[in-house]
Amino acid sequence: MTSSYQVVDAGPALAPTPGAVLLDMDGTLVDTEGFWWDAEVEVFGALGHVLADEHRQVVVGGPMTRSAGYLIEVTGADITLDEVRDLLNATFLRRLDGGVPLMPGARRLLTELAAHRIPTALVSASHRTVIDRMLRSLGAEHFTLTIAGDEVPRTKPHPDPYLTAAARLGVDPTRCVAVEDTATGVASAEAAGCRVVAVPSVAPIPPAATRTVVGSLEEVDLAFLRRLPVPAPPGAGPLAGVDQVGLGPEASPVGP
Repeated sequence: MTSSYQVVDAGPALAPTPGAVLLDMDGTLVDTEGFWWDAEVEVFGALGHVLADEHRQVVVGGPMTRSAGYLIEVTGADITLDEVRDLLNATFLRRLDGGVPLMPGARRLLTELAAHRIPTALVSASHRTVIDRMLRSLGAEHFTLTIAGDEVPRTKPHPDPYLTAAARLGVDPTRCVAVEDTATGVASAEAAGCRVVAVPSVAPIPPAATRTVVGSLEEVDLAFLRRLPVPAPPGAGPLAGVDQVGLGPEASPVGP
């Protein structure tokens, strides 16, 4: 008797519940990207310089030191990096006194992650003083830990912030899902080995093998995170996921 086997392309494996969820802050959880730009316009305006929209595309989502250095360079402003950084922080914090709006879906997502005890970290390029002020609106109880841009050797787009968060949580970065709104943040998370959910705030971000793009956090919940694809293991081909006796797909190689 001759047996026949159907060759099945199992496609990307589906991941179990993420080991941790790592969330960017500005533009992802809180609607502050405009606050930062307004602060930059105000500070450089007081120095006699007008910032243009093309400057905004460069600085959005980036660490303050890089953004401030770039704006000093393109404007020729007579000010040191430390001085402009202090002015930007003070101006931004003053603007926060009127309240910080959360992005649509942010509160619900944070509440759901906490209810299911998913380790959750806030991973931001902002300085500690800014993060601590933001936590008044976000609720510090929603986060297992927070990582600030001035607390790591290199901030975004380098992988250090996400690697640090994963290490402190005791979770392999490949089992983490990062949620970001800018190309700078996405580059940081992907360099660390995280899968990424991108929620573009200013500039478009294309999807990729380990990157899922959504319109807003209202599309993201725990069920959505559990459905995210994971990359196939090295050497996987058309027979990946099919056992030797034709009994169907094997279990996912990724642990819970």
